[in-house]
Amino acid sequence: MPAYYLEALTVTLGIILLMAETFCSCKNKAWVGVAGAIGLTLILGLTFFAIGPDAKPTAVWATWPLWNFYQFDGLAKFYKLFSLTATILVLLLAVDYRTILARFTEVPDSEAGTGEFYTLPIFACAGMMWLASAKDLAGAFVALELVTVTFYILVAYLRRNVGSLEAGVKYLILGALSTGFLVYGIAWVYGTIGTMQLAAIPAAIGHLQSTTPLLFGVALVIVGLAFKIGAVPMQVWIPDVYQGAPTPTTAFLSVGSKAAGFILTIRFLEPFLASEATRAPVVALLLIMACATLLYGNLAAIPQTNFKRLLAYSSIAHAGFLILALAAAKSETAFSQGSTKVVSFYLATYLIMTMGVFFILSQVRIQRDGEEISDFNGLGKTNPTLALALTTLLAALAGVPLTAGFIGKFFVFSLAVEAGLWWGVAIAFIAAAAGFYYYFGVIRAMWWKAPAQESAIILPCISKLCIGGLTLAVVLIGFWPQPIWALLK
Repeated sequence: MPAYYLEALTVTLGIILLMAETFCSCKNKAWVGVAGAIGLTLILGLTFFAIGPDAKPTAVWATWPLWNFYQFDGLAKFYKLFSLTATILVLLLAVDYRTILARFTEVPDSEAGTGEFYTLPIFACAGMMWLASAKDLAGAFVALELVTVTFYILVAYLRRNVGSLEAGVKYLILGALSTGFLVYGIAWVYGTIGTMQLAAIPAAIGHLQSTTPLLFGVALVIVGLAFKIGAVPMQVWIPDVYQGAPTPTTAFLSVGSKAAGFILTIRFLEPFLASEATRAPVVALLLIMACATLLYGNLAAIPQTNFKRLLAYSSIAHAGFLILALAAAKSETAFSQGSTKVVSFYLATYLIMTMGVFFILSQVRIQRDGEEISDFNGLGKTNPTLALALTTLLAALAGVPLTAGFIGKFFVFSLAVEAGLWWGVAIAFIAAAAGFYYYFGVIRAMWWKAPAQESAIILPCISKLCIGGLTLAVVLIGFWPQPIWALLK
């Protein structure tokens, strides 16, 4: 099956569900989310059978001009799988979150205005999949904006909730600002080297007499991408937007949007890190970004009392670790993993850990009507199994050994040490220590503090299965990470 069918099927699924929801008179809209998750699961299976023009050069479709803008290599395949998995989990999370959606949308306590909430992530997923296959800056920009515009709607979806509307306005304003940086930077890059094709950039760099204008454009693009990945200097929107947005949207922003930003960052920086003329200044810029992001995210998370805001600063902190891996700029060898694969592995483990935490957070929001850390007080007494799952997930986010999070951080530190980024290693060590402090603050609230409510949290079937599966995966990958490495080959 030609690879471009994957995006076509994803968009078609979104349109069909959008039309079906419009003309269906069902009061319960959960079927839209379930149908979307099932449809994306089928597309996920088809991804393993998709091929590019290199696999079948004699086919008619292999000669189409489409392939000048669209590629299907191992990295593209991995990030398509990543995008589909993240979207499936977000849709399942949204199904169990529908009581909160109904309370703050069109008609309070009615699901009449919630149907679109299940279809918009599908269109964002298509944008992320196109982004993974982008071969030129123009196509990458269009795909990235499809993702961003969809999030504008999802963030402000709770239109009867002031916090959601405020988050939507902040996300829109800063998103537009970052788009300006991105477009202006792309214009400088194109004006300097005369091409937007990523594969043609290395040859074009070799003909430049001065790289200063090009590096200025690269810096502008990196600033624009910093908004997408949640890094300094475009990180200020994250805490307020994460707190105000619906929890499924926050989870999607934390995982899907971040991954979309990083795949474009990897594709864009690859030619500049490969060229001796631009490598040193780009590495220096990435190292400064990584150090600033690590310090800001981890230190600002310490005084937080709202769990969603804590996860927001945690997201910034993890972006710092990922940028540090990119700053190492290490190519893959027969004996060690390169920066690209380490970043991809880290994102895969981050997906599993973060989605598990958000499934638990959403049920606390629904059944205890709060998102403060104090709302988790005594969870170990009222729901010991759920508290154990959250303890495992938070320990993995902190990087405790024998969890998936530890392996990701270990590879990042290894790359930084091999590259001699000692300032980065020192600051990452401080950041990791701070992470232990604020993550274990939540664990302490669950196990050592008296419960605020004696009633137990009853998990719906979908949340129970997802939390159990994700927690088990975090532990399993901590011992046996080979499945993710196999997907990256």
